[in-house]
Amino acid sequence: MFNNMFLRRALIAGGSAAAAVLVAATAVAKGREDPPNTDPPSCLPPAATVQWNRNWDRREPLSLINLKKVNGETGEEEIQLNKHKAKATRHIFLIRHSQYNLNGRTDSERVLTPLGCEQAELTGQRLACLGLKYSKIIYSSMTRAKETTEIVSKHLPGVSKQSSDLLREGAPIRPEPPVCHWKPDVAQYYEDGPRIEAAFRQFIHRADPKQEEDSYEIIICHANVIRYIVCRALQLPPEAWLRMSLNNGSITYLVIRPNGNVALRMLGDTGFMPPEKITRT
Repeated sequence: MFNNMFLRRALIAGGSAAAAVLVAATAVAKGREDPPNTDPPSCLPPAATVQWNRNWDRREPLSLINLKKVNGETGEEEIQLNKHKAKATRHIFLIRHSQYNLNGRTDSERVLTPLGCEQAELTGQRLACLGLKYSKIIYSSMTRAKETTEIVSKHLPGVSKQSSDLLREGAPIRPEPPVCHWKPDVAQYYEDGPRIEAAFRQFIHRADPKQEEDSYEIIICHANVIRYIVCRALQLPPEAWLRMSLNNGSITYLVIRPNGNVALRMLGDTGFMPPEKITRT
């Protein structure tokens, strides 16, 4: 046990060592000495907290009513808010097209390979065995996406199909960090970026307030489009899209809750394919 004489000598010695001794002595004297910290020192800087943008899809109820024209005392404010509140959850399955002929010079020549057709069959079987009630399939108008859709849809009879030029492959935004193996012309970013952003705005958002039940939707398109959509939906820097890799025929699964929260359930899943059937190009 430390005594007063020892403390006086430590203080006279001065310096940080004396201060440490004094703290330890005080803790012991009071019978509440903390256990030593055995955690390894962190070399990471403190993480910055970034607040979730609740109006990321421009459908937050408060942003859709003019509070100046609403009388809160009569309950009209609550009525207007409920009118714009989503009630259902959207489940969105983003499917990358299957392997295709890389030697094709035009889109019409870039058809699925025999292995690509097998991959699409496996993806269709996987989606079917989930036992979900799919409401629609939206697909890119490019040949490889159309052919993938035709094969997948055979396993989902009765599900409507809709083509969209917005979902065509392209260069969404300059990636960060840059990569040496993929350098499109700068003009391509200006041409493709707004279109792919428009695809995100049109297809990725919380449910319409009139939707009463949860929905399950399939979007069949391309790796660049899917990776950009994932970054935007999770409010990650969109420049990070090229840090991800997606296999052919893979399934990426987003969930959008009525309150606007978004969760990524799967990213590029091909665990349902035999290893010898898995490709990336």
